[in-house]
Amino acid sequence: MRKETVLFICIHNSARSQMAEEYLRSIAGDHFEVESAGLDPGEINPYVIEVLKEEGINISSKKTQGVMDLYRAGKVYHYVITVCDRETEEQCPIFPGTHERMLWPFPDPSGFHGSQEEILQQTREVSRAIKKRVEKFVRLVLNKNSLSNT
Repeated sequence: MRKETVLFICIHNSARSQMAEEYLRSIAGDHFEVESAGLDPGEINPYVIEVLKEEGINISSKKTQGVMDLYRAGKVYHYVITVCDRETEEQCPIFPGTHERMLWPFPDPSGFHGSQEEILQQTREVSRAIKKRVEKFVRLVLNKNSLSNT
């Protein structure tokens, strides 16, 4: 069985795209090859590391990567999904090539304010929303693929 390839992209590859990548990998990694990247890669958000750790996903040693590095490497994807919020959507990188492009706008955890616990809670909320959207995506793609195989 051929795996669908997916690239999640955002500005820094430090939070939303990392969460989406890890959720897709953990939910349906046997059906998808998944990566994430950013226009201006930074450091992974420590709150994201903590929230994913609560779900049993450890990304503490993971590095961010640049979308242009993947492009220069000749990578091709079936789906390219941007997870930038609506306010920064115009800055969100694109990925050239033939693919289905989707926009899933989510708030950026790097902009959250408050106490440590308040920021963690806001990050958990975004994480839950991303996980729910990934689960819906998996159902839609697998359903579409099963229909096309009949």
